[in-house]
Amino acid sequence: MSAKGMVLVKLAPGEEKQAIEGIRKVPGVNDVTGVFGAWDAVCHVEGVDLKTLASVVVERIRGLRGVVETETLIEVKL
Repeated sequence: MSAKGMVLVKLAPGEEKQAIEGIRKVPGVNDVTGVFGAWDAVCHVEGVDLKTLASVVVERIRGLRGVVETETLIEVKL
């Protein structure tokens, strides 16, 4: 069983391109799209379990230069 979700990301002004390039290199990130609105990017992420998914977000994405804030949306099957 895998855990999937989306991560909404706020980026520091002037560091958007560099931050998005860094996010794309993170293992577990399947896709990154820049967006306009309250958030600057949306990432589709996946891990073998919820603990691994949390590690992708907390240790990898949030640790990148230019990443100011994140909100993670965990996928559920209804």
